[in-house]
Amino acid sequence: MTPRGPTGESPFSLVYGTEVIIPAELGIPSHRIMHFSENHNNELLKENLDLLEELRKKAFLRVQRYKNIMINAYNRRVKARSFQVGDLVLRRVDTLKPVGKLDPTWEGPYKITSVIGRGAYRLEDLEGCPLSRPWNVHNLKRHYV
Repeated sequence: MTPRGPTGESPFSLVYGTEVIIPAELGIPSHRIMHFSENHNNELLKENLDLLEELRKKAFLRVQRYKNIMINAYNRRVKARSFQVGDLVLRRVDTLKPVGKLDPTWEGPYKITSVIGRGAYRLEDLEGCPLSRPWNVHNLKRHYV
C-alpha cells in the first residue's frame, strides 16, 4: 500500500505493524515472495509488533508537524479584516432562494453601528433602519465611495 503523506506510513502498517502483501504479488513472483521463510516471518512479526507503538508515535508526531505546516500556510494567505463604527460596508446577499449567476452577490451600502465581538457587527441602512441580526466579517466587505 502507498504511504500517506502526513504519517509517512501506510494505514495497514499502522494497524497491523507490517506491510501488506497484495494478491497481485502472490501470482507474480517477486523478491519478497521468493525469499519467504515461515520461521523468519514469525520472528519479524513479533519484532514489528514490539515496535508498533513506537511507529504509531512517530506517525502521530509527523501528523502534528503536517498540521502545523498547513496552519501556517493558511495563516500566511488569510487577510484580516476589521471595521470601525461608522464605516460603510457591503453585505453578501442571502441566497435562501436560488439566484441566477448574473444576479448581484453584494448589496448595500450599510453603516456599521456597533462592534459586537471579534468579527461580528451590527448594521443599519443609510436611512437609519437597523438590520435584524448581526453580521460576520466574512459576509462583509468595505464600500469605497
